[in-house]
Amino acid sequence: MQPGVVKFDSSKEYFFDEGCYITELSNSIEDPGLSVARVRVEPGVKTKLHLLTNTIERYVILEGKGTIALEDQDPTKVSANDVVIIPADCAQQITNSGDCDLIFLALCSPRFSIDCYKDLSDLA
Repeated sequence: MQPGVVKFDSSKEYFFDEGCYITELSNSIEDPGLSVARVRVEPGVKTKLHLLTNTIERYVILEGKGTIALEDQDPTKVSANDVVIIPADCAQQITNSGDCDLIFLALCSPRFSIDCYKDLSDLA
C-alpha cells in the first residue's frame, strides 16, 4: 500500500439494490483490511434486511436521523455522531425517519465485497 489521498468524487455515487445510494470512498485490494463508503438513504426509505458474512461493519452517522434494527434487538434511533457496531453475520436494516437524507459512513473490515452481502428481505 502506498501513502496518498483519495479525492471524493460525487459523480461516483450509484444506487444499490438494498435501497440506498453508495459512494465508495476507499475499497481496494491494496488495502484488504478496511473499506469506507458514504451511504445516503432518502427520507422515508427503509433498506432491505441484509447481513454481511465474515465482515464487521460500523456506521458513523453524519447527517439526518433514522432507526437501526439489528438482529433481535429493539429498533434504536440514531442521529449525527452516533456509531452503530454491526458484528459479522448480524441481520441489519436502517430506516430514514427524518425529512432530509440520512448520510453515514459504512466502514467494513475486512473490506466490503459483493460476495459477502446476503439479502434477507424474503425473511422480513
